Amino acid sequence: MRRAPRPAGAARRRAPGRPRGPTAARAAVRPLAERLQKVLARAGLASRREAEVWIRAGRLTVNGRTATLGARVAPHDEVRLDGRLVRAHAAPARARAFVCHRSPGEPLRTPADPGQPAAGQTPRTALLERLPRRSGRRFIAVSPMPRPDGGLELVTSDGELALHLQRAVHSLRSEFSVRVRGELSAPQLEGIRGGALDSGAQLAVERCEAGGGEAANRWYALTVRGASGRQVRQLFERQGALVSRVLRTQLGPVMLERTLARGRFRELTQAERRALLPGPAAPPGG
Repeated sequence: MRRAPRPAGAARRRAPGRPRGPTAARAAVRPLAERLQKVLARAGLASRREAEVWIRAGRLTVNGRTATLGARVAPHDEVRLDGRLVRAHAAPARARAFVCHRSPGEPLRTPADPGQPAAGQTPRTALLERLPRRSGRRFIAVSPMPRPDGGLELVTSDGELALHLQRAVHSLRSEFSVRVRGELSAPQLEGIRGGALDSGAQLAVERCEAGGGEAANRWYALTVRGASGRQVRQLFERQGALVSRVLRTQLGPVMLERTLARGRFRELTQAERRALLPGPAAPPGG
């Protein structure tokens, strides 16, 4: 039986709850589109902060147009960095995280112009370039130590994990070994325990005590929350100490074992990962 023709001017009935027009198009695209820096971080191409720097510098384009902060991309969009195609939505290789024993003065990455090594020296391969690399991923150091210093370095090829750790590191308890020339006086030790920095900021110092020494050098053990290697050096120098070396020996639950020789590395364990990122927000993998 044929359906009766619809009268002229009558509107077509549509199923309830079904969007149409531009609203429907936006609803279909919205679940797929994500912020550009988040996509790059998840793919292990950069941390979110680094991706934001790239965006501000105009180095990223989306479908031929210069990307701006807040730009969102979908799997079908073409993303380029300095003109080179970036597979931002490709299925990423398994992200990894490593605990490294960095030698004092050892570079994290080879500089663009390394220059010529001194006579009798062989050029050193940078720490991050010795780690086992997966296609398309780069390593990010979490709160790296300054170049003259060394000790424990925590690095990962997971941009999301790096972001979580960079936020968490400000509340983590860290331990450092600091080498100074000569013995510190009681007032100097008291000043260090006070935690004051040149900027007026205050570090939460829990312990600072002598740890032995050799010849004119003395080592001091420092336990502090949320401090970088640079801040630790400044904390001692502010009290007149002549600091020659700062070594990080612990970062939160992660310790630098004596069995891990200088220049060597090991993978971060699942137990350490869970301790660093408690709760369901901890990214999987590694």
